[in-house]
Amino acid sequence: MVRGCGNVKVHETRSQAHASAEEEKGGGKKHKGKKKSAEEKEGKMRKAENKVNEAEQTHKKVKAEKAETEKEKEKAKAEKAEKEEENKDNGNGKSAADVAKAFEEFCKATSEHLSIKHMTEILEANGQGAVSDDAVVPKCQDMMFYGAPESCPICGGILERTGVYYACNGSYSECTTCVYTTREPARREEPLKLPDSIKKSSVFELIKNHQEQDKFPTRTLNPRSKPLAGKLICLSGRLSRTHHYWKSKIEEHGGKVANSVLGATCLVVSPTEQERWGSSKVVEAMERGVLVVREAWLSDSIEKQETQPLEAYDVVSDLSVEGKGIPWDKQDPSEEALESISAEIKLYGKKGVYKDSKLQEQGGRIYEKDGILYNCAFSNSDRGRCLNDYCILQLIMVPESQLHLYYKKGRVGDDPRAEERLEEWQDVDAAVKEFIRLFEELTGNEFEPWERKKKFQKKYLKFYPIGMDDGVDVRYVGLGLRQQEVAVTHCKLEPLVANFMKVLCSQEIYRYAMMKMGLDSPDLPMCMLSDIHLKTCEEVLQNFIETVNSTKEMGMNTMAVWSDFSQRWFTLLHSTRPFIFRDHQDIAEHAAATLESVRDITLASHLVGDLTGSTLDDPLFDRYKKLGCSISPLEKDTNDYKMILKYLDKTYEPVKVGAISYGVSVDNIFAVEPSACPSYDEIKRLPNKILLWCGTRSSNLMRHLNKGSLPAICSLPVPGYMFGRGIVCSDAAAEAARYGFTAVDRPDGFLVLAVASLGDQVTKFKSPPEETKPLEEKQLGVKGVGRKVPDENEHVFWKDDIKVPCGRLIPSEHKDSALEYNEYCVYDPNKVSLRFLVGVKYEEKDVEMDTAE
Repeated sequence: MVRGCGNVKVHETRSQAHASAEEEKGGGKKHKGKKKSAEEKEGKMRKAENKVNEAEQTHKKVKAEKAETEKEKEKAKAEKAEKEEENKDNGNGKSAADVAKAFEEFCKATSEHLSIKHMTEILEANGQGAVSDDAVVPKCQDMMFYGAPESCPICGGILERTGVYYACNGSYSECTTCVYTTREPARREEPLKLPDSIKKSSVFELIKNHQEQDKFPTRTLNPRSKPLAGKLICLSGRLSRTHHYWKSKIEEHGGKVANSVLGATCLVVSPTEQERWGSSKVVEAMERGVLVVREAWLSDSIEKQETQPLEAYDVVSDLSVEGKGIPWDKQDPSEEALESISAEIKLYGKKGVYKDSKLQEQGGRIYEKDGILYNCAFSNSDRGRCLNDYCILQLIMVPESQLHLYYKKGRVGDDPRAEERLEEWQDVDAAVKEFIRLFEELTGNEFEPWERKKKFQKKYLKFYPIGMDDGVDVRYVGLGLRQQEVAVTHCKLEPLVANFMKVLCSQEIYRYAMMKMGLDSPDLPMCMLSDIHLKTCEEVLQNFIETVNSTKEMGMNTMAVWSDFSQRWFTLLHSTRPFIFRDHQDIAEHAAATLESVRDITLASHLVGDLTGSTLDDPLFDRYKKLGCSISPLEKDTNDYKMILKYLDKTYEPVKVGAISYGVSVDNIFAVEPSACPSYDEIKRLPNKILLWCGTRSSNLMRHLNKGSLPAICSLPVPGYMFGRGIVCSDAAAEAARYGFTAVDRPDGFLVLAVASLGDQVTKFKSPPEETKPLEEKQLGVKGVGRKVPDENEHVFWKDDIKVPCGRLIPSEHKDSALEYNEYCVYDPNKVSLRFLVGVKYEEKDVEMDTAE
């Protein structure tokens, strides 16, 4: 039987072979009568089925004919629009067709009589130089016939024709290639400057006469066809826009929507598919070889009016372990597949010898001189140049051998084309000089100011160094699957606590968390970043938020700001799937929450340390002491346990993933007392106390227990961040569960219960405040009122005066609130005390099993 949180229904069926003996007894006539009656009944049923089949066939035929008629209408409409476009006056009284024909003849004449050198000189004379060799001829011909394009209105760069639009080839900033595009660039009205070198050419008069017209012809780069023409697209899961919206957009741009992956061009999925590690549609698509792509493929193809390559948006490597060093035949939930949920970590920290050098096996160590470790990792992400690269540079000293210089540069992931070399140097000083030369070549910065003072200025198209700490990445040295049970067996802690510590010290939860965030590149130690690097990330995020808040207008300039931040962000936090942030929700989920998680996992790396050795010395007890938090399981018959169960039951609502809902059951409840939090004796003296839920992931728990609750990293007008840099809790377990839910195949999670003192004065909001700094400075308690609230008639008090809002969730009077559930914000960490950890298991609701064979 499969257990679920809802009712489990078991259907039993009986075949004719199991009919009772009584049913098989009876007289011959009676039996024959029954037989005849059964035959007549069967005949009628067959006739009815035939009629139904005929009706279905007729319906399908009518539907197909209707679809064909609509297709013909669409084709006729497109042909009419194309004809109108061709006959439209494009300047000097000529139709688009006439202009296109004249341009074709012009190109033929200039190609025959002008060399690449001549065309380059023409471009340079008119301020249109610095283009690639392949672009010289088409760009020069476009300029001579239609006029010189004006500079990019965003960065002042030069516009080049690429496919169905003109794109800027300039740089927006030191981090970003300009993203400006247009199909109708502004053109200069004055004639071109023609260098003396072409005056003797036989086409000089043709060019000159064309320049002397009243005005240049107009060129509009219309797409040759609709960007989704011929595409059969299947949609799955909860997308950022409704399926109805995407259906209309897909059809508007030439595509069709399929209900099944059978015969589909691709399957477009939502982020929830990554939560579930693949729905049935995704599994079927993978089996049939249908590409599974992100929703961004649709928006980008429509926005650019050109079909984007499906492979660039492939999410199969996010949903499975393909592309991370694991062959397809290992992708079952076996120990081997789980143990290698992502590729083996190749660089674990500042003192780590890169695995591919193979010198670690020989006892190699990072060369150190005058307090400097000669080990650098670099990152560069620039979507405009299709860059998402990393580089490793190390000096490695091998015992009884020479100094080695290791260098590797490639695209993120397992890049077979990566440039790699290992050189042995006899002269140590020469090796150091070569290391410094390569650093400066890669970054455009001096080496020592970076290493000693972290003084660095990013240069355009150059790499940025990742600030690594001296510890060891927990994904590299945490407990492996085979070590976990042995460690628990030899642990002196209470068994439930030992099992809990096993979870916190395992590689798996951190590997999974980093994979989920797209930060699982095996080549960079993203779980062992320095405090300075994390601080730089926070400053970049904060500066961007301030810039966006001060920008009121929308348009290409605003888009450039968002694009610039995206490139900066994914250069600092190197991702296997970078993208352009589009709204505040993206920033909250993929920048703010990600940075908080990386910070917490880095702390976990330091606390866990190296557990790759023997587990007989009780490493779990040792880490428990380092944690600085007492943890004890609650007995199930205690009042506290019963109170928490009631609070969870009353304020929980199923987590929805796509069309499936997940209920929750309690495994264990732990009473916790972190030394970093105020004790119960300290918190009980404070006014207006309330027991509230806090959401967390397993990978963030070590920080909660070691450092206590920390304020949000920034202020954004979305739940969790709308009240600024405060500690956010809720009186609804449903809200905390949204953060705690990981994935269907990872049903275990934790919810935190904390006592928060809101103070004597509480400010209420139902929408994001315009300014959060005054709230942070005054440190007043804040309550964001939700559309659903716990029934006040059912509230109780715990330990005398701590309110427990454990009423069932009912609609509030604030139906237009931005929040679904109440949120509370406290700005002083000394007014929040963690009291309980609730271990939960998420289970699919209303599971039905049919026991028939």
